[in-house]
Amino acid sequence: MYAFTFEQPAALDEAQRLAAAGGKPLAGGQTLLASMKLRLSAPEQLVDLGRCKELSGIGLQNGELVIGAMTRHAEVAVNPQVREAYPALADLASRIGDRQVRAMGTLGGSVANNDPAACYPSAVLASGATIVTTQREIAADDFFLGLFATSLEEGELIKAIRFPLPRQAAYEKLRQKASHFPLVGVFVARFDDGVRVAVTGAGNGVFRHAGLEQALSQAFTAQAAGGVEIDASELNSDLHGTAAYRANLISVLAQRAVIKASR
Repeated sequence: MYAFTFEQPAALDEAQRLAAAGGKPLAGGQTLLASMKLRLSAPEQLVDLGRCKELSGIGLQNGELVIGAMTRHAEVAVNPQVREAYPALADLASRIGDRQVRAMGTLGGSVANNDPAACYPSAVLASGATIVTTQREIAADDFFLGLFATSLEEGELIKAIRFPLPRQAAYEKLRQKASHFPLVGVFVARFDDGVRVAVTGAGNGVFRHAGLEQALSQAFTAQAAGGVEIDASELNSDLHGTAAYRANLISVLAQRAVIKASR
């Protein structure tokens, strides 16, 4: 790594001040520290958010599940309120990466980083969640802008994420065995006013699939999902799989998610 200074503010106000002055926020560090070791990133100052108690915690407020940005994946996976109110989210958290990643990785860090193959962004987008920051509230549909890009401004920190509770939901993925990232992941969430479907790993960022949403809003069945043609023209092709393969995976995983959600 290149040389850098390391700050550990104990309060959110101080963390926000340091971030606004140019400090790089450090949440779980699962991506940032690896990129620094490879000298792909060279921040002059890291601002560790781990001591800011205001950024952690899980609770139900006004019919929504509210999870603090610094809440670890492992905590979400086993929390009784999450498992009761939103079991699909607990299931997703329990299968992120490996045990070490789940022990260190955070909800806010994953969402702010917006890795195109991360699991959490699909849950946030499919849920129609609200990202609460130090400056404002951002709807999930307006938050994710593409490859590692979000609508967060310089120095803006995620405080918490509010998840509306669906009637039914499930997440299915095909995991790359080497990296544990999903080759493709599909999160399906059924609400009173329709179904939202978010796909990760298949393109240059998480995205909603309008065709699957329309079909599943009319009939929440695996057959309805299987009848949707998945366009491969804008999907990724790489050494792990072609665009056509990823398109087929979207269909298969969406069908599995619907079956799982209906149990």
